[in-house]
Amino acid sequence: MAPKDAAQDQAGEKHLVGLPLLVVGPVDVGRLVRELENVDNYLLQAKLRNTESRLPRVSQLMEQTVELNKLNLLHETDRKQLRELLTTVREQAPVLHVSFSADPSAAFIEKLMAWLRREIHPVVLLTIGLQPNIGAGCIIRSTNKQFDCSLRQDFLSKRDLLMSKIVAEDQAGQPTKVPVIGLVTEPVA
Repeated sequence: MAPKDAAQDQAGEKHLVGLPLLVVGPVDVGRLVRELENVDNYLLQAKLRNTESRLPRVSQLMEQTVELNKLNLLHETDRKQLRELLTTVREQAPVLHVSFSADPSAAFIEKLMAWLRREIHPVVLLTIGLQPNIGAGCIIRSTNKQFDCSLRQDFLSKRDLLMSKIVAEDQAGQPTKVPVIGLVTEPVA
């Protein structure tokens, strides 16, 4: 442990770890900020009424965030630290936009977030969009880059190869018609 970390622990400050994998996008961070404000207001009202201070019911996202960072929402300093973390994440975290052709499953999003937070940035956020015309794969956009990892883009980049396979040539160099099931190639009289 570094001397600075030991001094922080002695002063009672805790090092915040980050966000759980269920906190995916900016919308989730906004919900956590609002929920933390509600907890603050609830505890302030309990204090003003001289009633027992106990936490109101909180969401699973908040429970996981508090548990991951080892905080106690009954302590004002812990709430302040969490508020600072959430504000910093909302204002400064990198945000990626990923478009899929269909809704991804929750398990897939969790695995994707784990990889992104391990390999890209510890508090990266993700917005998910749908573009049915991409076929399979995804399109990833950041503030200054775009990566097209879709089947559509792969087909476009290999268009000549696909066309050569579809329209085969015989030995004399004449194109051979490849029958396509379900399509009428001859005019109907």
